[in-house]
Amino acid sequence: MQKFEKLNKSYINGEWVEGTSGRSGDITNPFDGSVITTVPLATKDQLKEAFEVAKTAQKQWAKTTADERKRILGNAADYLKEHKEDIQRIITRETGGTIVKAEVELGLTIGLLEQAMKYTNELYEIKDVEDQIEGKVNHVHRLPLGVISSISPFNFPMNLSMRTIAPALALGNAVVHKPDLQTGLTGGAILAKAFEEAGLPNGVFNMIFTDLEEIGNEMLENPIPRLIGFTGSTPVGKLIGEIAGKNLKRVALELGGNNPFIVLSDADVDKAVDASIFGKYIHQGQICMSVNRIIVHKDLYEEFKGKFVERAKNLPYGDPSDPNTVVGPLMNRNQVNKALEVVEKAKKNGTNVALDGKAEGNVLSPVVFTEVDNSSELAQTELFAPIASLIKADSDEEAIEMANETQYGLSSAIFTTNLERGEELALRIDSGMTHINDQTVNDSPIVPFGGNKESGMGRFGYPWVVEEFTVTKWVSLQTKYRNFPF
Repeated sequence: MQKFEKLNKSYINGEWVEGTSGRSGDITNPFDGSVITTVPLATKDQLKEAFEVAKTAQKQWAKTTADERKRILGNAADYLKEHKEDIQRIITRETGGTIVKAEVELGLTIGLLEQAMKYTNELYEIKDVEDQIEGKVNHVHRLPLGVISSISPFNFPMNLSMRTIAPALALGNAVVHKPDLQTGLTGGAILAKAFEEAGLPNGVFNMIFTDLEEIGNEMLENPIPRLIGFTGSTPVGKLIGEIAGKNLKRVALELGGNNPFIVLSDADVDKAVDASIFGKYIHQGQICMSVNRIIVHKDLYEEFKGKFVERAKNLPYGDPSDPNTVVGPLMNRNQVNKALEVVEKAKKNGTNVALDGKAEGNVLSPVVFTEVDNSSELAQTELFAPIASLIKADSDEEAIEMANETQYGLSSAIFTTNLERGEELALRIDSGMTHINDQTVNDSPIVPFGGNKESGMGRFGYPWVVEEFTVTKWVSLQTKYRNFPF
């Protein structure tokens, strides 16, 4: 068994422990179906134990210096760098991601740790605030929240796990983390190993392999965690928001997207095609920020359509371990069936198919629909598959209106040769992020990453994430005797 495949146990209080449910789950390669490792599933009682040890460990972790927290985060980043090739192979095997995807994901994960090192000193920072009362000195302190409940998805498991974990630890919190079991190694076990080797005190980071059958809503309803960090679907996000609201817990939610890619009348078509091909087909479209609707001004529509379809037709698909592959497998057969159902329904509804795809195992080759109605079920569905929808707009104004006709508001893109006008129009799109002359899949630890509407709540990225993962406390000092009216 190779280096990371053996990490098939939960990590609680600094120890690798077997799940005691009597049930197990296979982590499989989505391309060929081979079993990578088998994981014993933990019970609800084991999860409760993880929260209890995190609560105890956090009290000591909160007392550590900024330099100590910085050192441990740096050690964890170094561990990931030292094992770069092995980790990238596991990302490809476990997620079905191409070699390019694996490199991007590991790079983003390391970047999150390195950025978190820079704001460890924001904890316990004292800010003086003037007061009208004579002799009163106001101090505003920033304190850790406590314990964070972290839940991550299968598509970019390492990066989307670390996006919650790194700032939580940097700011003196402890974490109980549940990765999606399908990608439990990259989404959980490798991170636990990195923190173990980095010297993180026992109990500060806990990772549990389990499923909903065993734990129900315990990750959400347990009284110990103060914040729930979740990346995943909007329906699940709404459930989390409902439970968190009832229990007055904070949430950091990054949910679904229906991201428009807008080609204005003055755009460079060739550059727009390049960007949209990447933004649509990277990781088979299984990214919340993936290009979902391509809205093109009528004057450029035919030229764009011809060039886009030709590019999509020639994208290599198949084995993600082949360095030439662009489109690898979807995560599981259920995802394939959902995608095929979308395709067949759109065909029955008379939508024009400019490029039809075929499913070979879990690999679905690129599909392109054209002349798509922006109000259709196809256009209004988050596809999470290598399926592109091209929509014609009669004007630039209509293109912006179409972009906003969705319940989602995560990412968006505008192609134009007029950057000033592009930014003006960007501010009219109701999404958390808009990229001018780029595609929709962008991430960075130094920007306010997050969505509007049903795409989420809260913002990741420094310095915005500091507010999410800390609590502010007002302490006043009355330095002169205060006269009271009675």
